[in-house]
Amino acid sequence: MGRWAQRAWAAAVLVVRFLKAVVISGVQTVAVIARASLVDRRPPPAAFLRVRFAPMSAQGAALLGCMVTLTPGTTTIDIDLERCELLLHVLDASDTEAVVQGIRRDFEPGLVALFGRAMDAPGRVA
Repeated sequence: MGRWAQRAWAAAVLVVRFLKAVVISGVQTVAVIARASLVDRRPPPAAFLRVRFAPMSAQGAALLGCMVTLTPGTTTIDIDLERCELLLHVLDASDTEAVVQGIRRDFEPGLVALFGRAMDAPGRVA
């Protein structure tokens, strides 16, 4: 498979994974809101969360931030390119590890295939 075909495949898989994440997160967010409104009468714990991401170009990091923000229940507050780190606000922080793993599983592979960058020294993007 040629480089163009690999990138096209990575983009297609990324779009499908993103749409799936949006639907699942939407359902989960509605459940959190309904539970807080109708059952518990108190919202779940919200939190700010720092998430490291794989080395990628500024465009890839910006797209990652946008994809995270467009996924219900999470908002990108800041993107630190030097540290390869996102600062997120998470509506339901009861399982932050699941949030991090979802980003790494659903978004990172496709974005790295499209926008990945090599490391020139520990922690420094080339």
